[in-house]
Amino acid sequence: MAIPLKAARLSRLAGRTVTSLSASQTASLPERRCYISTSTGNNLQFKLNALTAHSSLDLFKKETGIIYRMLGLDPSRLPDNPERFRDWSVVFGDEKVSSGRHYFEVTVKKSQEFRVGVADAAMSREDCVGTNSSSWVFGYAQRKWFAMTNNKIIPVTLVGKPDRIGILLDYEAGVLGLVDVIQPTIIHTIKAQFKDPLCPAFGLWDGEMLTHSGLEEPEGLK
Repeated sequence: MAIPLKAARLSRLAGRTVTSLSASQTASLPERRCYISTSTGNNLQFKLNALTAHSSLDLFKKETGIIYRMLGLDPSRLPDNPERFRDWSVVFGDEKVSSGRHYFEVTVKKSQEFRVGVADAAMSREDCVGTNSSSWVFGYAQRKWFAMTNNKIIPVTLVGKPDRIGILLDYEAGVLGLVDVIQPTIIHTIKAQFKDPLCPAFGLWDGEMLTHSGLEEPEGLK
């Protein structure tokens, strides 16, 4: 589980060489318009924002699920929207948070290659989640888990391939946690310094995912 992902695979996903992940990351954010609402309480509830979805991603189940289509739609047939990801199979949630402690879950049993986490609402749509200092994700590829931000990666061990995972965001504490929903326990955390509103963020290169929001945080998570 601690074996690094192959360079060729990471080159396709991240766009350049990946090194070790530092304990904390400071976001440097570009100014950009964002057309979504803000949530400041707990029990974050969101749908996927079709305006941000890459052309290879189809939304389903009332815009809570994502299906990856290898060919996808012709980008020229989609509305010309500056919020849309053009080069990467990424979609954001339609809520953003700027404080509080939030929890959501994602069913991942039908995908073998994905990233799940949060990103600054103003993140550049030219980047992929995990490759810059304004996105923080947990990913799965080649049957291995990893944590990624600022194009730096560390393996996450002892996870296996669960059908469903949890994501815990503590904005003020600067923590993003990957949660085992069966135990429940926090498997791995990413430390950061969040400064601007964040959106749930998802990358998908195979199969499908289903999001579950509006959930209570499981008891005992720290």
